[in-house]
Amino acid sequence: MLRAFILFSLFIHSCVAAPKIPAAVPATKWLTLNGQEPVVVARGGFSGLFPESSASANDLAISTSSPGVTMLCSLQMTKDGVGLCLSDIRLDNATTISTLFPKSQKTYKVYGQDLKGWFVLDYSADTIFSNVSLVQNIFSRPSIFDGQMPVSAVEDVLGTKPPRFWLSVQYDAFYMEHKLSAAEYLRSLRFRGITFISSPEIGFLKSIGMDARRAKTKLIFEFKDPEAIEPTTGKKYNELQQDLAAIKAFASGVLVPKDYIWPLDSANYLKPASTFVVDAHKAGLEVYASGFANDFLTSFNYSYDPSAEYLQFVDNGQFSVDGFITDFPPTASQAISCLSHQKRNLPKIGNMLVITHNGASGEYPGCTDLAYQKAVDDGADVIDCSVQMSKDGMAFCLDSADLTTTTTAKTTFMSRATSVPEIQPTNGIFSFDLTWAEIQSLKPQIQSPFLVSGGFQRNPANKNAGKFMTLVDFLEFSKAKAVTGVLINIQNAAYLASKKGLGIVDAVKSALKNSTQDKKVLIQSDDSSVLSSFEAVPPYTRVLSIDKEIGDAPKPSVDEIKKHAEAVNLKRSSLVTISHSFATGKTNVVEEMHKGNISVYVSVLRNEYISIPFDYFSDPTVELATFIAGNGVDGVITEFPATATRYLMSPCSDLNKDQPYAILPAEAGALLSVAAKEAQPPASAPNPPLDTKDVTDPPLPAVANMGSPDGEAQPQAPPHSGTIATSANLGLSLLAILALGLLFAAAE
Repeated sequence: MLRAFILFSLFIHSCVAAPKIPAAVPATKWLTLNGQEPVVVARGGFSGLFPESSASANDLAISTSSPGVTMLCSLQMTKDGVGLCLSDIRLDNATTISTLFPKSQKTYKVYGQDLKGWFVLDYSADTIFSNVSLVQNIFSRPSIFDGQMPVSAVEDVLGTKPPRFWLSVQYDAFYMEHKLSAAEYLRSLRFRGITFISSPEIGFLKSIGMDARRAKTKLIFEFKDPEAIEPTTGKKYNELQQDLAAIKAFASGVLVPKDYIWPLDSANYLKPASTFVVDAHKAGLEVYASGFANDFLTSFNYSYDPSAEYLQFVDNGQFSVDGFITDFPPTASQAISCLSHQKRNLPKIGNMLVITHNGASGEYPGCTDLAYQKAVDDGADVIDCSVQMSKDGMAFCLDSADLTTTTTAKTTFMSRATSVPEIQPTNGIFSFDLTWAEIQSLKPQIQSPFLVSGGFQRNPANKNAGKFMTLVDFLEFSKAKAVTGVLINIQNAAYLASKKGLGIVDAVKSALKNSTQDKKVLIQSDDSSVLSSFEAVPPYTRVLSIDKEIGDAPKPSVDEIKKHAEAVNLKRSSLVTISHSFATGKTNVVEEMHKGNISVYVSVLRNEYISIPFDYFSDPTVELATFIAGNGVDGVITEFPATATRYLMSPCSDLNKDQPYAILPAEAGALLSVAAKEAQPPASAPNPPLDTKDVTDPPLPAVANMGSPDGEAQPQAPPHSGTIATSANLGLSLLAILALGLLFAAAE
């Protein structure tokens, strides 16, 4: 235990900046009941990472949240009347009880329903404290801390002297049936240190009203599911909602599930806000909303950005809740203290570039007019076009030459599927095998990279929205918009030239020349020979895309890059190494590139929490802070530019500024070190250093004349440095086409 405490102290030290004297900040007018900043209530401490109400969860919540964070403990009672902090009356979902006493299950009737499990009231406090330890009760969260932390008594949490303390009493009527009284337990504590007490039972709140007023403890009535029955009155909660004035007679506030305020339709989009908050404020009641967590699937309106959800409840221009109940208190803190009340067109902090990946492709089909317009609206600095070529030589923007995932091609052109091992190991329907007219007959299709692995669908209402853009149209579009520049990504140049007779480099040069582009132009490729062909165009910034994971950038490799490029595009894992969803270490690649005067862009950043290590709190904003403030990159390449822009417009992104709260980068390896050594995953092999041979490619072949016999005899294009070479020639057969069709059908 001492070892764990020491390691945890190191973790806190690594995550929290030294306290500063806050600079004078103009007071913000909030639409809360009292006009003050909304309260952040940490449910069970930082229960999004550590087991609920463990000492580690409570300490981390206080250390990483804004000043004045409120710690919430859900009261459960042992057979000898000791109060514990556990979310449920049963121990089995959050502790090791079932492995210790496998035959001790019981069934009780709770509010008219039969519940089976290991109930707290069947065990003495000594039995629980001596034998039982906590586990994480949500499977998407880290399990390596399971079995290492004891259950906390209410007095344990109060003893840490949190800024504010909230006690949730869920089951007083049940405990009273078994001769245990939450009211008497509270009186034994004299309500000391308790700021809030909430309960869904009117009778209980009324029974402690006088004591609470004497102790200046706020009483909060909790609304359950609208159709559930409140045990004291026998009325449904949606009936009680109609008479908020009656609730004001015994409570100073209400706690409601967030859907009471912003309901969702059947497609998981926001419906218009209810009048609940406005009505409650008119009745003199504070409103607290529950159900917030970074790793829960929420409305598509939030684009998987948890900060956007918080802002919807506090910064919508109509009302603000008075507080949140959340499993991730730092995210709520940053939404309130750093990201709210931002004015449009604020300057970004520093010189960081927000570069899109296929436009705002997290919200619209990539490389469409709508994706690019959304990126512009979201404040992107640079919009990108990955250039593809049609069979008849039209250069257009699309993520990949394979049309199967980015368009509806598989429903129309399955018979045109082929194998091109120089480009990818699987069969595909390739743009260079279809005419531009055929491609225009298709619809774009939004890519959801985590749909199969995690069920994360992106914006289904706009799954096929938008129009394809030619390179010429893209350049004209960018000229008319308030963006700093464009990034032109050139793919498969050697193959297109030698095998298809398509000069993609010449097509790009011609389009840029004819557009008289007045924006900053970045030319990106994983082929150094492509970049070298733009050497004679000094205004252009050349970006070498290095798709392999690297762990170091030796000087000879950096010097080789400088012959071809002024910047590199690196994978996230080349800057911060990841193992089993934990950040395990930080490389020196950025520093080595900067020594060579090479800019570093990191890609690809996405909002879905499944793609974000635990160390970043399942929060894309913390990931941004880690790469920008922690690693010092020069640009981020993202599919959700709104999230990046919001962070960079916040004063909290500037760690050199005196302020009461800052969005801090994660320290790689710190969170993992808190777990017992035997629980930690095995160490992964380090990424290899960048080799000079990974940088340099053979000269580009001449563009073949496909109309002559010589055009068919060109040598196979060699693999390029930045990608993994594919040596197998798969050869397409009728059976392969059939198998591909079955695979696509199964993916529907």
